[in-house]
Amino acid sequence: MSEMVQQLFPQPVQEFPLEGLYLAHDLRQHSMATGNPFVYTNFISSIDGRIAIPHPTRSGLMVPKSIANDRDWRLFQELAAQADIIISSGRYLRDWVDGRAQEILEVDDPRYADLRQWREERGLPLHPDIAIISGSLNFPVPDVLTAQGRHVVIFTTAKADPERVEALKSNSCKIIVAGEERVEGDILVRRMNELGYHTIYSATGPKVNHLLLAGGALNRLYLTMASRILGGNPYSTVVEGSLFENGLDMRLSTLYIDSAALDGLGQMFMVYDRV
Repeated sequence: MSEMVQQLFPQPVQEFPLEGLYLAHDLRQHSMATGNPFVYTNFISSIDGRIAIPHPTRSGLMVPKSIANDRDWRLFQELAAQADIIISSGRYLRDWVDGRAQEILEVDDPRYADLRQWREERGLPLHPDIAIISGSLNFPVPDVLTAQGRHVVIFTTAKADPERVEALKSNSCKIIVAGEERVEGDILVRRMNELGYHTIYSATGPKVNHLLLAGGALNRLYLTMASRILGGNPYSTVVEGSLFENGLDMRLSTLYIDSAALDGLGQMFMVYDRV
């Protein structure tokens, strides 16, 4: 995976290796410089804005195989490698128990040995901790996720079922209240910062993205646009929830073109910062 990508914006046009492209963004510098947490997320979409389609054999949605690709996944891994904590979902834990999920940051894969070394050189744990946002707390926690000192931190509401709270605590989980009726994005990130998590990667879906945006908590959106149109229903895009009445302003900070992806169809890597 040695092909170059072109940076089209900001100018001048330059070429960079794909490997290391997002590591060079040095996301951990932001919280160190400002003292505030830095929260970022990442999606891959089709030209028509679709990030997921119905799973063919079970309930729920999945990333379309027609746009998923190793080159985008390499950059997903680079974003995960820079995090103190990764936001995921109860579904991820359920899928793990059922054998349908894997580590988010795949540092045991030889393809990502450099990311393992990157974390080791900075004195970081092998894997970031995992954050789960849930009101129902209806999921198991695999023992492997709390092995070797890693933490699973569950953010829930003040109305969470006390029995489920105690059951999860007994399974080595931290339970943090981050809202009364529902988890609030601003409270969530404030609690994470208080726990010592300053570089925060949201690797879950559009509902959590809405939660973060509504709370003014998301700093950066990484968006890959693959050069295919999918169509179909139901429609799932990068944010799902109530209308932002006046819109939320995001400014394009970097734009790359990856001409080698998808057998030469190509894809765009876009980086937006919250204004």
